[in-house]
Amino acid sequence: MKIISKALNSIPRPILIKLSYWVRPIIALFLKGSNYTDPIDGRSYRKFLPYGYETIRENVLAPGTLSLERHRLFWLYLKNETDFFSNGKKIKVLHFAPEQAFYNRFKKIKHLEYITTDLNSPLAAVKADICKLPFKDNEFDYIFCNHVLEHIPDDTKAMRELYRVLTPGGMGIFQIPQDLSREITFEDNSITDPKKRAKIFGQYDHVRVYGHDYFNKLRSIGFEVLAVDYTKTFSDKDINKFRLAKGEIIPVCKKH
Repeated sequence: MKIISKALNSIPRPILIKLSYWVRPIIALFLKGSNYTDPIDGRSYRKFLPYGYETIRENVLAPGTLSLERHRLFWLYLKNETDFFSNGKKIKVLHFAPEQAFYNRFKKIKHLEYITTDLNSPLAAVKADICKLPFKDNEFDYIFCNHVLEHIPDDTKAMRELYRVLTPGGMGIFQIPQDLSREITFEDNSITDPKKRAKIFGQYDHVRVYGHDYFNKLRSIGFEVLAVDYTKTFSDKDINKFRLAKGEIIPVCKKH
């Protein structure tokens, strides 16, 4: 399984997405069982796949949706704590670097005006720089920007753009890989070697490791920020069943 995970991580993302359409059902059928459940598609498996870059995490990649711990936590929060799925009125959504686990599901929801954006993703309808977005002020009711900001050299500028295009009363969820043992975010632009970046930042194309100060940085932009430890609402049994990362924080941002 570790060999498979390393092989998957070496494949360019656009190719991996295309391959997954026919490989995924075969793997999902092979791993079908009752030990673990992916809340995104409701399917259960005897085990999930391993995944990781520098460190391989066992039993975390759901075979059916290719969701990881953060995707499943995000889905559960959105489903249980917001009106995203149930709101009858039209909702305008901006989704950065859309995750494959959500893309087709969100597209099919009739009350959503669902817009995807990224510079490189093949799933993005609008090719755009997050630091200079081609959208009007106060345009979107929801913005999802998950595991993006750690790639952006000028994340302050990117956060200002997120704030600008979010409508007053709107909500943004901006997940990032976070080291909760750090109070202060670490970045060092002198580290350019991809292998060193992967070792220090967790991935070759990350430019920082966020600490607890991430939430205050968002607040300094103007957001009202809730640092939600949503796993606290689940029993240990359900955390294991859904294969969540206990203690992972969801940054829920609102604009007033």
